[in-house]
Amino acid sequence: MGYTYTILDTDAESNLQLQHYLEEYDDFRCKGVAKGSIEGLNTILKQTPDVVFVHLNDKAPEYFHMIMELHQYLREIPIFIALASSKKYAYQAIKNQFFDYWLFPYNEFDIRKTILRLKMKMPKEDQPQTLLLQSYKDYRYLNTNEIMYLQADNNTTDFFMKDGSTISAFKTLKTFENSLPSNFVRVHQSYIINTSYVSRINYGKGICTLKQNKLQLPFSKSYKSNVENLKQILSKNSISALN
Repeated sequence: MGYTYTILDTDAESNLQLQHYLEEYDDFRCKGVAKGSIEGLNTILKQTPDVVFVHLNDKAPEYFHMIMELHQYLREIPIFIALASSKKYAYQAIKNQFFDYWLFPYNEFDIRKTILRLKMKMPKEDQPQTLLLQSYKDYRYLNTNEIMYLQADNNTTDFFMKDGSTISAFKTLKTFENSLPSNFVRVHQSYIINTSYVSRINYGKGICTLKQNKLQLPFSKSYKSNVENLKQILSKNSISALN
């Protein structure tokens, strides 16, 4: 089981640079980027990330207020790491219990030390590879490695298995989004796919192709960041032959 993170920053270049540094850590997965405190609060409540990176610029007071507000809605608050161009907000960050304070430009050594300390503070147990679907007195156990993708069907979810069978659960797709292992990625309002079965990503057509029967599933713009993470995961274990 990996770690999820969200970035609160109005600077697109800084966002991409941070994500680039974190690509080194396979167990870290981005679950969203927000450009302000209101959007950030909504993203955190929706995605419940383990870690939140906050760029403490002129919006710093808003972010500190947002963190105080989070305590009204969450029992467990994410770990916050500050990103800043100076030490101006360091004292306030300490008072708000930030885990660390990074100064620009990013320092690879500082990042590595923080990540290692964070893992010691938040050890993750191995994710169970069996998913339990329970309905009344019926208990069904699915091997997650054999699930190719999930599809929303109104208030139910269909599991499409490697052997060609389809299994339905009387729960929404959102219910499973945060409970499945990290190799499952939501790419569309109606689809979560197992990255192990993806053979192609076509940005022009907005389609992911699966290895089994060359099945094509759409992805949407609202989940573009998830698709980017999917591409990065697949690219790490690939031999590049660019045309």
